[in-house]
Amino acid sequence: MKLIDVTNSHADLVREQLANTDAQFVKVYSLGQTTIIFTGASKHDDIIVLNRIRRVKQSEIDFVLKKLLHLSMSDVEVMPGHNFVELSHVK
Repeated sequence: MKLIDVTNSHADLVREQLANTDAQFVKVYSLGQTTIIFTGASKHDDIIVLNRIRRVKQSEIDFVLKKLLHLSMSDVEVMPGHNFVELSHVK
């Protein structure tokens, strides 16, 4: 698996997140058909793993946590949805 930075292709999303949340930075990555939105604030980091075609796989979640936060599932709060998973880590 490989994360590809596609932040420049999502300028509207980044602008909205920075204007309406406490985020200090927003990065958007592609992992094949899965999109990863990584938002960092002073007190927490949030990651949304989204796939509009199928459910998000556990292996994708583990890979993203390891690559972006260097953490495991036990270190984050997990909020699953239909075709997305939100991961939150308090610093």
